[in-house]
Amino acid sequence: MTSSIEEQAPPVSRIAAAFEKCRSEGRAALIPFVTAGYPTLFQSEQNLLAIVKGGADLIEIGVPFSDPLADGTTVQATSQKALDNGTTLQDCIELVRRLRSEHGVEIPLLLMGYTNPFYQYGPERLAEVAAEVGIDGFLIPDLPSDESEEFAAPLRKHGRDLVFFLAPTSTINRIRDAASRATGFIYCVALTGVTGARSTLSSDLPEYIARVRVETDLPLAIGFGISTADHVQQASNLAEGVVVASALINYLDTLPIEQQASAATAYIQTLVAATTKATS
Repeated sequence: MTSSIEEQAPPVSRIAAAFEKCRSEGRAALIPFVTAGYPTLFQSEQNLLAIVKGGADLIEIGVPFSDPLADGTTVQATSQKALDNGTTLQDCIELVRRLRSEHGVEIPLLLMGYTNPFYQYGPERLAEVAAEVGIDGFLIPDLPSDESEEFAAPLRKHGRDLVFFLAPTSTINRIRDAASRATGFIYCVALTGVTGARSTLSSDLPEYIARVRVETDLPLAIGFGISTADHVQQASNLAEGVVVASALINYLDTLPIEQQASAATAYIQTLVAATTKATS
């Protein structure tokens, strides 16, 4: 007879399954970022579908916010434009609903946003609706792990993941606290400062990733400053996931809006090809 605990055990999350699939293929997961509502809500939906077609493994969908402190000028500009377009948290939720129900998107979709809009929506309601529409997890850069339980508890209840950020300056206590509370994966910021494309990755990155690795079995994803296929390859040899945000936005911004979706597919295909881990 199956125990009640076994009967109630949640299925493996889409996020965990995606990382396991990539591991079995000998590569890191490619995690592009798109701001919902930029350049328009319709076009962000088309770009997301194009990114899925290109082979992305997970996607971060940015929730526009008026004071995105952790974001650099590129993502800040997209957030402001999306707000000018009237994009709300509810629009982001409905966007995911459409991606799942109308377009059949199956890869993990996470919302990346700041505490205030999520708090105003209500943590319990947020978790319940996330489970209903198919939002797999949340990244909240201004939510310290040791102050996260108000969000973490309802998300756990509804089988959603809460991803925490660590930086090269994170203390060992901060790393351990985040590692003890995180689910899904841990986002390792590749450099100090805000997001934005960079010409080179830090030479200290391997040592920093190694420090985090000692404290957790969760997948690690490297983001901030990943700008080229070469960067993707370097990061893929260090971690289980690679986040590309500003570089993708900057590239699409050079193109007429009607060309962005097809260009996004080709761009993502190029980056996916760079995620294969080097063999020793």
